[in-house]
Amino acid sequence: MKPPLTQLKVSPAYFIMMLVLVLDQLSKTIVRVNMELHQSIPLLKKLFGDTFMLIYVENTGAAFSLGLGSDAVNRVFFISVTFVAAAFILYLLYHSMHRIQVIAFGFVLGGAFGNLVDRILFGGVTDFFSVDFPDFIMQRFPIFNVADSAIFIGVCLLIYDMLFIKDEPITQATDETPEIEITTKEI
Repeated sequence: MKPPLTQLKVSPAYFIMMLVLVLDQLSKTIVRVNMELHQSIPLLKKLFGDTFMLIYVENTGAAFSLGLGSDAVNRVFFISVTFVAAAFILYLLYHSMHRIQVIAFGFVLGGAFGNLVDRILFGGVTDFFSVDFPDFIMQRFPIFNVADSAIFIGVCLLIYDMLFIKDEPITQATDETPEIEITTKEI
């Protein structure tokens, strides 16, 4: 098993996390400033009809708007869970064995903190991407945002890592030259 990565090797995770956080908050701010709540705007309507839309909604629950019944309880619960999850992900990041894990944890942390900022500042998460998969399990896929997409990408990378990346055995590097035994045969 490889040793855990050093601080220098996990720094790409922080770069990805900050990039996701900035893109997420920028996109949410653009939506909040330029759209009314529940307003929808079709994207690429001539090519795809209503398949891709921007729909501005505020979600006080978790994924698929699942919640605990009260907006205040949801807010406290999901903020607390995010802090605990982020601490665990940071622990896993510092014990990462592969570069793909570092990248994946950067995406997950960026998404988690992007939605955390919304919960702290606004009480709920701003969602706006709406995609329709015709005749696919549900009428429309739940509305999501950049942070949700980053978490999904990070989880997909972690699944790929678990399924396809194998640990290579570590060989001990030493400064000594190997001993060579020379035997002579008497004739």
